[in-house]
Amino acid sequence: MRKFIHPLSIVILVLSILLSLPLILSKKEIKIYTDDELRKKALSSNILPTPTSYKGLLQIADNPQNILTPDKIALGKKLFNEKLLSKDKDISCASCHKLQQGGDDNLAVAIGHKNRANPSHLNSPTVLNSALAKSQFWDGRAKDVEAQAGGPIQASFEMNMQAKELIQRLNAVPHYVQEFQKIFQENISFENIQKAIGAYERTLLTYGDYDRFLEGNNSALNPKAKRGMALFMTKGCRGCHTGTSIGGQSIQKFPLRNYLSDYLGMIISPDIKLKNSPFPFENHGGFMGYNDSLRFRVPLLRNISKTAPYFHNGAITDLNETVRIMSKYQIGEEFTPTQIDEVVEFLKTLDGKIVEYNITN
Repeated sequence: MRKFIHPLSIVILVLSILLSLPLILSKKEIKIYTDDELRKKALSSNILPTPTSYKGLLQIADNPQNILTPDKIALGKKLFNEKLLSKDKDISCASCHKLQQGGDDNLAVAIGHKNRANPSHLNSPTVLNSALAKSQFWDGRAKDVEAQAGGPIQASFEMNMQAKELIQRLNAVPHYVQEFQKIFQENISFENIQKAIGAYERTLLTYGDYDRFLEGNNSALNPKAKRGMALFMTKGCRGCHTGTSIGGQSIQKFPLRNYLSDYLGMIISPDIKLKNSPFPFENHGGFMGYNDSLRFRVPLLRNISKTAPYFHNGAITDLNETVRIMSKYQIGEEFTPTQIDEVVEFLKTLDGKIVEYNITN
């Protein structure tokens, strides 16, 4: 008895082969780059090392509208850790941005006032190196860290604090009154609270093995990490993940590519519901990026191995899977498991410690 082959199965097979051809044809042997060639590719793309001197910090992170001073930075650090900034006096900026754990909270969705979750199921981006980004928040709606600082303080589901009430609270603390007068030559204002916090956040830059390699230490990266760096530099990752922060310099569409095979799965099995989402994962929260256009601020990759879960809604917990998704849907060439391992090894070299700057006038 002949086995019946459903015509739809043949169509799916042919389409799968056709969809795979561009990837098969595009695969070329990866060139072996020398250490100097890798450095040159990074530096030519402005993927620069973090400065370790205070003078170097000022050159890349100072804000002409909020000039950094030692006193302002010190005040900002106090406010960053101050629970008076939250309605119930139980949350500070540091509650969601744990500086020794990647600068975020490692939660899929940010939790704030009275354990409320972000209504759009957004997680907390890292604060480390964020001052080097050209915009803040997942949709890039804030221009800098000073503007960003005011958002979580006032959001009802985060710190739930009104500006007027916060000013009253800080005015009841003599040392805050004195410090604001000394630094800003005026009474406490919400704008100057933002400026102080922003000034401190501008000093939260990290330095690690990647920086050592760029500065000439060839042994700072192992061979596997160098192969991953070569992939990163030649396959298109550096097109979006650039700057000293290795991200945050632009707002880009995600996903950039769609595949018919993603939709065909729904025909094969009605239990597959992925394409109820515009993303290659569940669309928790329904957030669609800037102006609902599927455009998101490019994430910063420094300390990425410490900031899981990934993507705006924390849908993916594994860094290897994140790299696979990005290679397929952004680059258009899904990396092999070996390539993914190599890229992840490179990404781990972007981990670093906060630079202890010798902050002086």
